Amino acid sequence: MTATPLSGARSEESAAVRNKAEEIQGFRGIAALSTVIFHVWQQYHVYDAAGSHPPVDSPYLAALLSLEVIDFFFVVSAYLLTLSYARAAIDGGSTRPGRLFLFRRAVRIVPLYFIAVLVVWSIRNPELGGNWQDLVEHLTFTHVFDQRQIFYTLGPAWSLSLEVVFYLALVALGPLAVRACRPLRRRGARVAVCAAGCLLLFVLPVVWVAVARYGYGVPHTDWTVYFGPQARFSGFAAGMGLAVLVVALRGRGRLPGGAAAALSAAAVAAVYWLSLDSRPENLAFTFYHPLAALAWAALMLGVVHAGGRVRWHRLLRARWLTYLGLVSYSLFIWHEPVMLQLYQWGLLPGRPAGFWWAVAVVLLVAVPVAVASYWVIEYPSSLLYRLRDGRGRRRDFYAGVVTR
Repeated sequence: MTATPLSGARSEESAAVRNKAEEIQGFRGIAALSTVIFHVWQQYHVYDAAGSHPPVDSPYLAALLSLEVIDFFFVVSAYLLTLSYARAAIDGGSTRPGRLFLFRRAVRIVPLYFIAVLVVWSIRNPELGGNWQDLVEHLTFTHVFDQRQIFYTLGPAWSLSLEVVFYLALVALGPLAVRACRPLRRRGARVAVCAAGCLLLFVLPVVWVAVARYGYGVPHTDWTVYFGPQARFSGFAAGMGLAVLVVALRGRGRLPGGAAAALSAAAVAAVYWLSLDSRPENLAFTFYHPLAALAWAALMLGVVHAGGRVRWHRLLRARWLTYLGLVSYSLFIWHEPVMLQLYQWGLLPGRPAGFWWAVAVVLLVAVPVAVASYWVIEYPSSLLYRLRDGRGRRRDFYAGVVTR
């Protein structure tokens, strides 16, 4: 059978979509590696009466090692999950029930997270009179509101509390946006409503941070003020705005390969500059996260809206990198407990001079643990989404079966 021009165009389009998905997965892999290195860097950072001392001497290398990428994960998550709501609000159509959305997100992140929390908490609280408040707060995703225990058990897991808040906000605000846009005849008006909502969600946390820092002089070590959703939601808002922009463009104005590469390079340079210029309580430090979120959104725009080939994106589609992106959630969950346990066993250097050796050892152990975790826990539990049909109802696996 000879392929028709239409079938050829569809195959090219599907290949382009597949490539973009792989490129996003590759970015996840890079971000996961950066997260591991960042936490090893924190582990070997020395604080004393003379100030703080990073484990490397070069400020330029230190800025790269200490570059925080958590906002990248927020932007990507919000972009991918907001697309369906943006399409429904701007171009019409329906969205899946909120209960189905929450069920699928729950089976995706909760089983692995709960298992990790219970395992790590049990190891660190071997006696019955352990820190039960810490356990309850982690299992209910409320530890981000506890100044003392926000980084207990699984230190990086404070960000999952924000993810949960975003899921709840999206299932509440998404349908509202769809209903608000439905009476509007002009597509531009519908786009404006969605964009205005994203802008408001971005600005409110910036105002919160500005008032806290410059109005009340709250120090950056007040974790509940600066790490809660009221301060960090800008990352999700930037991803939501990117989804609205992509839907609004409707495939028009695709970026040529060179322009997409330049945009990505500028975005990475902007985040690096923020990290380099960041000092406790200065402007770059105070507003690092909303500014970084904008840069990550620009980076993603250079991927998802590229119309031509971007040569360096072939690196993002490298099998080892996309595979690392596949297991990035498991790596995110387990790398800190692995690092701390290795340090406790004396398998990591005890002095900052051994930083690079520590990075190598942690990766050599944490990556295989993440791979095992993905296939043993994360992937099987993600298949639980099949328990619900497209309307969010319990799936009847025995429909049509005649019993005697």
